Amino acid sequence: MSDNLARAPFSLDSDQFDALNPERRGFRLVSPAPSRRARPRIFYALTSVAGIAAIIVAQLLLSVGISQGAYEISSLQSNQSDLGRTAASLNEDLVRVSSPQSLAANAEGLGMVSNSNPVYLRLSDGAVLGAPASASGSQAGAASLVPNALLTGSTPLTQLPDDAAAKAGAVAITSAPVVPAGLAAPTTR
Repeated sequence: MSDNLARAPFSLDSDQFDALNPERRGFRLVSPAPSRRARPRIFYALTSVAGIAAIIVAQLLLSVGISQGAYEISSLQSNQSDLGRTAASLNEDLVRVSSPQSLAANAEGLGMVSNSNPVYLRLSDGAVLGAPASASGSQAGAASLVPNALLTGSTPLTQLPDDAAAKAGAVAITSAPVVPAGLAAPTTR
């Protein structure tokens, strides 16, 4: 069925076409709108150069900012290491001064004597263990201590001048704080 239509000859003569469209128009060029003007190529070149310059300036500013941060980090790390050394030195001095030998030497310098006959109080029932007796002025307690090599050359606190203690930052305690539970604290001098 469709085979007959596919083989049918079809031709369009130019006479028939002219009869269908009596006014035949030719091709004409369309001009651009008079209000729009073509931008020159130099404008695009300057825009691209300005964009590249802005990117380079931003890159330089970021690099300067990052390098400034690196210098600050380096400075802070060196300060931290110096403070770490100072803290270690002060901690060593604190351990040396708080040793039993140093405490015993400073107590003897203040006129205290060790009691060779200690007495203990048992808190559970209030019993006194041992025979109380007054301490004698003997130096038997200091002789039994193991000598501390770190204390050689250090001066006891009683032999320091008064202005050295003030320069060292010693604080005079006039009274101890009162505990919030209402217990009175002793006045120390």
